[in-house]
Amino acid sequence: MSDWEALLALQRLDTTHDQLQHRLANLPERAALADAQAQVAACQARLDELDARIAELARSQKRLEDEIALIEAKERDVERRLARGTVPREVQAMSDELDSLRSRRGGMEDEVLELMEQLEPLQAEADAATEERARLDAAEVEAREALAAAAEAIEAELAGVSAERGPAAARVPASLLEEYERLRARLGGVAVAEVVNGRCTGCMLSLPASEVERLRHLAPDERATCEECGRLLVHG
Repeated sequence: MSDWEALLALQRLDTTHDQLQHRLANLPERAALADAQAQVAACQARLDELDARIAELARSQKRLEDEIALIEAKERDVERRLARGTVPREVQAMSDELDSLRSRRGGMEDEVLELMEQLEPLQAEADAATEERARLDAAEVEAREALAAAAEAIEAELAGVSAERGPAAARVPASLLEEYERLRARLGGVAVAEVVNGRCTGCMLSLPASEVERLRHLAPDERATCEECGRLLVHG
């Protein structure tokens, strides 16, 4: 194997590695997981909104019920004093006070009923959203497991390619390997190309006929580059 053939073999390994890395970063399972996570987040946001509204209504209901309890206590006190009253003017005043308390309590009880009517559908929606969240959580777990399995398979391939790269790089002369690495960094990962049917497989441009003829007569290890893209050319 010539130095150029060794370099081309290394390039093929590196290209495979780059392709695997691209596949790993762009797995459809990764997008599916992101979508599942977005659905979970949206569902949780709705749940948080419902919980906040329910808590607000529940606080209002508790406040009214506490006030109703205080009014009921006042009613009982007035009723006891009224039962003992003997002075007509005082009896009338206590009777008026009792009517006012009962009227006030009745209005608050109506408010409590209205709050309960508002709470019922909200609670039903929250219960449904909680069930939906559980379903979405399960779907997210499945998506995460599918991604892990797909990534594991590609990572195993990457490990195999990485294991081959060391021996492959060792077969390339140090100076040529250094140039190869420099060109790879500058040319999108592809530093070496073949000449096939008079065309550079790196930039896919046709070489002049005179250049193709010159390449045919080069010694196997003689250096050659594509005039268009600057990649090293394997010839012969």
